Amino acid sequence: MRTNPTTSRPGVSTIEEKSTGRVDQIIGPVLDITFPLGKLPYIYNALVVQSRNNRVRVVPMSATDRLMGGMEVIDTGAPLTVPVGGATLERNVLGEPVDNLGPVDSSATFPIRRSAPAFIELDKKLSIFETGIKVVDLLAPYRHGGKIGLFGGTAVGKTVLIMELNNNIAKAHGGVSVLGGVGERTHEGNDLYMEMKEFRVINEKILRNQR
Repeated sequence: MRTNPTTSRPGVSTIEEKSTGRVDQIIGPVLDITFPLGKLPYIYNALVVQSRNNRVRVVPMSATDRLMGGMEVIDTGAPLTVPVGGATLERNVLGEPVDNLGPVDSSATFPIRRSAPAFIELDKKLSIFETGIKVVDLLAPYRHGGKIGLFGGTAVGKTVLIMELNNNIAKAHGGVSVLGGVGERTHEGNDLYMEMKEFRVINEKILRNQR
């Protein structure tokens, strides 16, 4: 499919500016949607589905099993946003409840794509993030506020190390761990959740009080 993409514009469009398209075909978790000529959505705009040059290919953020060809699709004119704050703990990426603790009570939302902070806004102070794992803190210390990648073969202890980090971050630093399941690794989310509950890294009483 060839299109002439445009970059996402700031702000939310008015009702009059919102364009309407229709589902052309469904390919598993991918939708092809046809819009009127000259009414293509901006890149990163969210598309709301109700229940060659003018076609876009999108990836829905929820199940497609109830969708069918010809259904109406509305361009919201704004990028995809997710709820933020303490109320979203133990929820999925869209802030939907997956813990049987009721709906999310969060009025604050942020778009999933935002500009990086300016260099002047970053903390220039260099400090080591103490993980509590001696071999890491001694041989390969992590920078506070930085990023780190763990690479290794099968069954070498990557998940075990992550679990230990989650345990130490929660208990020693009072931090929050966010699990991002990608591809085949998604199934580990449930195992990790159950093991963290077993070792009392997750305190459901505290989470309920925060709501």
